[in-house]
Amino acid sequence: MGVPLCRRLAEAGHGLVLAGRNRMAMEQLIADFGTSDQERFQALALDMTNRSSVASFAVALAGLNHYLDGAVIMPPQPARTNEPLPEPEAWDALFEGSFIGPLSVLKAAISRMRPNPAEGRRAKVVIVSGISSAQVLGHYATGNVLRTAWLAEAKTLAFALGPHGIHVNTVSFGGTLTPHYLGLLQARADAGGISLEELLMGDTENVPLRKYGTPEEAARTIEMLLSDVSDHLTGINLLQDGGFTRAY
Repeated sequence: MGVPLCRRLAEAGHGLVLAGRNRMAMEQLIADFGTSDQERFQALALDMTNRSSVASFAVALAGLNHYLDGAVIMPPQPARTNEPLPEPEAWDALFEGSFIGPLSVLKAAISRMRPNPAEGRRAKVVIVSGISSAQVLGHYATGNVLRTAWLAEAKTLAFALGPHGIHVNTVSFGGTLTPHYLGLLQARADAGGISLEELLMGDTENVPLRKYGTPEEAARTIEMLLSDVSDHLTGINLLQDGGFTRAY
């Protein structure tokens, strides 16, 4: 969902700092924007599971000659597992890659924000998660824990940073047809001897809208939370799951 989000923000005239493990892919995406003002865009190498990479990213970000009006953090998601009591070493790795590293990245981004509410200038942080942050899911034993940790952190940051004009919200997506997820669904369909369309019909029977989301829909939601629509929103967790979550 990062690609359609970057495209939407670039088309709206925003400057962007892209961060990820594949710098070549990010630079190609910037080239594909097709704008003459390429100086609006930067690509920085970042592996959130590696402390040295996170530290290098923070230095590179601090060296840029402009400040940030917003940040979108997509923490690496733990693999599916039914094991509710992993060994301590497993928890160490999971928290390092899915919480501690991304939180350090967020800290670096916040240090480059200069909001001024008195002048109407605010900064927006959006943390991308999944619906196990709001509703326990089978096969996501560790994900249930880590995603909930992000909700608590966002609430804490919203309280601490709100007076400074920095908004911190999370968005929890349900099934979203990213290329990776589509690949997993196609493999399941092939293994079951059915078409992808048939599999999707069965999978979404318990989703009121009878469909999974698209990366483009996710991008529009994130863009909204970065915009002035969220000028009086902070500390919320927005669910975008087609109505799947039943909790009030």
